Amino acid sequence: MQPDDEQLMLLALEEAKAAMEDGEVPIGAVVLFGGDVIARSHNARERLRNPVAHAEILALEMAAHHLGGWRLGGSTLVVTLEPCAMCAGALVSARVDRVVFGAVDPKAGACGTLYNLCSDPRLNHEVAVTPGVLGGACGELLRSFFARRRTGTEDEIA
Repeated sequence: MQPDDEQLMLLALEEAKAAMEDGEVPIGAVVLFGGDVIARSHNARERLRNPVAHAEILALEMAAHHLGGWRLGGSTLVVTLEPCAMCAGALVSARVDRVVFGAVDPKAGACGTLYNLCSDPRLNHEVAVTPGVLGGACGELLRSFFARRRTGTEDEIA
């Protein structure tokens, strides 16, 4: 039986928590294809010292490797935070069918909040967007991470 959006978001939240344990901003992503999770990842910009090591980009790379090509039609990417312009552009370029995200990103969200790259008819592909799945839990994880970082108690992050 294929997992539903909430079950997939729970997997993405597990990845986000792993990112937090690594000292990364807690964002996690999973890719579903053919009813199976074929990739899961989390932010790794600090660890890899790579500005493009966002959870979505890493998960898309894993999915492409798994499928043996860059075209990811038929796939769904589930991520805890609304993708930024770079990640939304990658979703369009990879021909992902659908993106599901948890928390909206009012400062950089490119899937409907600040920009709407996934649904721009001028581009060569449109990605269906499902926002707000477990958005409260996703947002709270990010808020608590940044609150701890501001107060200098990041060592207490569970």
